[in-house]
Amino acid sequence: MLEHGGRLRQAAAHYGIAVEDWLDLSTGLAPYVWPLPALGPAIWARLPEEGDGLEAIAASYYGAAQALPVAGSQAAIQALPQLFASARVGILEPCYAEHRHAWNRAGHEIISMDQADVASHLERLDVLVVVNPNNPTGTQIDVETLLEWHKRLHRRGGCLIVDEAFADISPEYSLAAFSDRPGLIVLRSLGKFFGLAGVRLGFVLGEPGMLVALQRQLGPWSVSGPARAVGKAVLADHTTQALWRARLRRDAQRLTDLLAEYGLSPAGGCALFQWVPHPQAANIHAALARQGILLRLFDQPAALRIGLPGSESAWQRLSTALAQMGLSTPARADA
Repeated sequence: MLEHGGRLRQAAAHYGIAVEDWLDLSTGLAPYVWPLPALGPAIWARLPEEGDGLEAIAASYYGAAQALPVAGSQAAIQALPQLFASARVGILEPCYAEHRHAWNRAGHEIISMDQADVASHLERLDVLVVVNPNNPTGTQIDVETLLEWHKRLHRRGGCLIVDEAFADISPEYSLAAFSDRPGLIVLRSLGKFFGLAGVRLGFVLGEPGMLVALQRQLGPWSVSGPARAVGKAVLADHTTQALWRARLRRDAQRLTDLLAEYGLSPAGGCALFQWVPHPQAANIHAALARQGILLRLFDQPAALRIGLPGSESAWQRLSTALAQMGLSTPARADA
């Protein structure tokens, strides 16, 4: 299995610090507590059923024609490669590593590229996978560019897959409204903006035939009854959504300013995390971990992804830890 952020128990064992004593900034999730509804006992006893309104509520929230619930967007990432015959798949990297892992495991040919490479490669691709906003760099690609890539791919029978797990803060970059077009698949997640990664609920937006094929691939009861109930509640809670968007934007700027103060100016990021390439990333990661603060470390390129503290005491803890490290010279983004 690939390594991901959020392996708090592993870090606790390695550094000898109890789980409850950590400040975990490694996951890029909203650090607040969503006001969830109480779930009655029947929902735990019955098999989950469609027709409870979740699909319609999700489609309305995303502004899409169709929405298929899945057990987190990870479930779709693993299943989608099974729907394609042997394909040449372009992946904009670096990005969420499970995309490459899933397509490679299914036997497809992988072509790694960056945004500047796409235009010259589209004619040789069957599938293009884009994470937008990108995880971990935060790079965002505008709708017009993505639709042009889709048009060129679809003209040859190809497909554009856009992972929008972090798109809830910037819906103006989303392709959800266009997801009923053949050859376009959009993945969304309840884990990031809503801070509900443990619910394991995501959605695939696309044209009906593809969604039916994917649903068959996933099998029955792929989303639990409690997850469906939570999904309906949070997707319909527009008041909390608006409050969280404002809070996340404010806290994202606060984190950017704090990191810059201690020589770690972000080279990218989004409202949920900041991306800091740094030649001493591994040393910084280890030094903070020894103080019970967990960041997400990347090797290629050497970089840190840093999520948001969720309380004033957490902010102060991070600030104090950075000050103790003696960082003062801003890191070059190309270092």
